[in-house]
Parts: sequence; structure tokens; C-alpha cells
Amino acid sequence: MSYFERLIVNMLTFISLSVLLPQMVHVQSLLTALLASFVLSILNLLIKPILTLLSLPLTILTMGLFSFLINAVMLQMTSSLVGPDNFGFSSFGASLLVAVIMSVVNLIVTDHNMRKYVK
Repeated sequence: MSYFERLIVNMLTFISLSVLLPQMVHVQSLLTALLASFVLSILNLLIKPILTLLSLPLTILTMGLFSFLINAVMLQMTSSLVGPDNFGFSSFGASLLVAVIMSVVNLIVTDHNMRKYVK
């Protein structure tokens, strides 16, 4: 999946979750969702590898489940950079739930794209 496609999928996921879970996820507009998706991709490029490396023992101990906490931290950082009034979560638990949902959505979309190119 290309960078642009992943950006659009994350943007649509943010919008969808703000509609499905309005008490937990707040997205001001489509442009804000696109900005949040872009900021998240930059943070995932620069910060996430460092956090993943530092938390490798915990990730191994929890059989990979700690990576969801890292993703939730990345979402919280995205919220603080975009602005909590424009893009935010009601709690850390909400960002953890969004991290799990986004992982599942990205897994499904990536798997679908892989099957499309294999045929």
C-alpha cells in the first residue's frame, strides 16, 4: 500500500471512529483528520522506532501486546501536536481502543491490497 493510500485510510478511520464513538474521539473536520493522519505518519517514522527499540523487552514479555500501548502513545502525541480542541481522545483508554481498531483496519486493508497484487 502506498503512503498516500495509508494516509487516506487513517483519515477515514479517524472520521469513522469520531462518528461511531463520539464520546471518546473528537475530530473537528476532514482537514483536521488529514492533518492528524499526516502528523501520525511523521511520528511513526521518527519517534516510533525509538520507542519500539526501548520497549523491546516489554514487548517480548507481553508477546507483542505492548505495541498497542506504543501506538496509543503515538496517538496521544498526535493529539497534542494537532491540538486537543481539533483532534483528541477522552482518555488514554480511548486512545488505546482507537490504536487497536486502527491496527485491525490497517491489517485488513493491507491484506486486501496484498491479495489484489498477488493475483
